Amino acid sequence: MTARLLFKAALLLTLLAAPTNNVFASKATRKQRKAEDREKAVKMANLKAAGQDQVSMTKEAAELRSYELRKKKRKGLLRKKEASLAHVLFPGASPEEYGDREPVPAFVELVESKKTQLPFEFYDLPTCPQPAEKIQKRFRQRRNLGSRLMGHKLQMAPYSFPTKVSKSCTPLCVVEVGGKQLRWLRKLVDRQYRVHLTLDQLPVLMRSKELNYAVRGYPVGFKAPPSYTGLKEDEFYLYNHLKFTITYREEPSEFEGVRITGFDVHPVSITHHFGDDKVEFETNLEAANKREGWDTCSPDGDSPVNEPETYLALRSGPTGETMRILYSYEVNWVDSDIPWADRWDVYLVGSPDD
Repeated sequence: MTARLLFKAALLLTLLAAPTNNVFASKATRKQRKAEDREKAVKMANLKAAGQDQVSMTKEAAELRSYELRKKKRKGLLRKKEASLAHVLFPGASPEEYGDREPVPAFVELVESKKTQLPFEFYDLPTCPQPAEKIQKRFRQRRNLGSRLMGHKLQMAPYSFPTKVSKSCTPLCVVEVGGKQLRWLRKLVDRQYRVHLTLDQLPVLMRSKELNYAVRGYPVGFKAPPSYTGLKEDEFYLYNHLKFTITYREEPSEFEGVRITGFDVHPVSITHHFGDDKVEFETNLEAANKREGWDTCSPDGDSPVNEPETYLALRSGPTGETMRILYSYEVNWVDSDIPWADRWDVYLVGSPDD
């Protein structure tokens, strides 16, 4: 009888002590979490003081970006688990894996401006022709509700992006522009129209590490005032060369192939030097394998850069003849540690126009 009473008493004491232990453990966990939060805040402050930007595709920039955007990340209803911005913005979306040299289609969207409400289709511009219909059928994408309501048709971009295949300067096509079309192109530049592309659902970005901003799309061109050019009126220049940077991640232990984590562009205005060979206008030079004869865009040459001496001015010849424009591009694939779920963070950093 005594032994039975002693056992019940010990059991009662154990039950009474258990909640107390849980309370102490909970307090210790909260203190530990607060200490970790303070350490992280100090670390992020030091990164900022050191001049770390939030738009680069580096581990430090991604960590600072995620920390600054932590308030925009919601928590689960049942579990206190932080969800990534990819799951918040695009619930149910799953990553796409690509094999080596597998073509990744890019799509053009509307050419738009914040100065006017009138958008244009990309292929309304004097640019390179779109890919053949059979290629577009192969990579046709389903339009979202917004595109359907606006009557916007998704069209493939004229650029080619085989997975992990970097390209040096690649001539794309030659276009002849003059008269009304040339004046219209100058108006598009003056009204700050921007071209928008997407690759693997990612809108193309222009980033500035120095100014710490990222903005979607790239401008058709830019305007220089008389104080810069020395002319009597504004001069308009066209961006006719695009430098694409595609960042990706490989993790053989988790998935096969590569996942795309970033899609950037750096536009260049350059007056290409035409060779002696006759070139047919509006034909795909890359598909026709006509890469020779261009002094300013050769496979083994230097990458085009923005230099005031070689800017491509949107003006007709001395006697009013049409101008010839050579469009070109290059691609650089870069391995990155950025997880696929965090690839949308940089789009919320903002730009000077926001």
